[in-house]
Amino acid sequence: MFKLIRTRIHQGYKTCNYPGKEVTLHPAFKGLPRLNLNCDQNIVEKCAASCPQDAIDPGTRLIDLGRCVFCGLCERISKGEFIRFTNNFELAATQRDHLITDGNLPDIAANAKKRFKDLFGRSLQLRQVSAGGCNACEADTNVLNTPFYDLSRFGIQFVASPRHADGLHVTGPVTRNMARALLMTYEAVPSPKLVIAAGSCAISGGPFRGSPEIIPLETLLPVDLYIPGCPPHPMTTLNALIRYFKER
Repeated sequence: MFKLIRTRIHQGYKTCNYPGKEVTLHPAFKGLPRLNLNCDQNIVEKCAASCPQDAIDPGTRLIDLGRCVFCGLCERISKGEFIRFTNNFELAATQRDHLITDGNLPDIAANAKKRFKDLFGRSLQLRQVSAGGCNACEADTNVLNTPFYDLSRFGIQFVASPRHADGLHVTGPVTRNMARALLMTYEAVPSPKLVIAAGSCAISGGPFRGSPEIIPLETLLPVDLYIPGCPPHPMTTLNALIRYFKER
């Protein structure tokens, strides 16, 4: 017992103070991109042609964060002249078209549904559904339950049963084999309920976009919150949940 107490005192308080104190991620992290709209058109087209996700539109010079997997290839090709990824982890949006951007995203708190803030602002229970992903999104979501992030201090928890949940947190492309299970899980959640699409695969299909073996999530369920990333960084998810449900 004394050894445990001594270890606890030695380790100190490990939970991050976010959002009271800003968190700076590792410089290698690729967050919200900044696009140079005055860049040479040849460089823009070269970036668009090289993007494995077809996330860049050379005509509008915008990038689709719902498709982007943040590989950084466009930044390397343009040597930062067209696209430069910042360290900003605030990537979420309330509407799909908001993710098609030049690097400026609408205020998520201002665009959130007031009804959901009133209902779930103090207590939110989510059922996680992996609809066919690689487990990376699920792994980084699990990290939110560690002492550093301590998601439950915000009144947000992941629960085992959809009957105890207020909404679904969906990851992975929705495979045909998982579509029925996803719909049954959604039906089991009592109303009112919400749906969160987390990760490039859940939002757009990711690398599997266009495959006949997947069904776009938006054609099955109404999505209320989009959290981009491949996978979304835990800070991206934490920021999205706090800003969407708690900030007014």
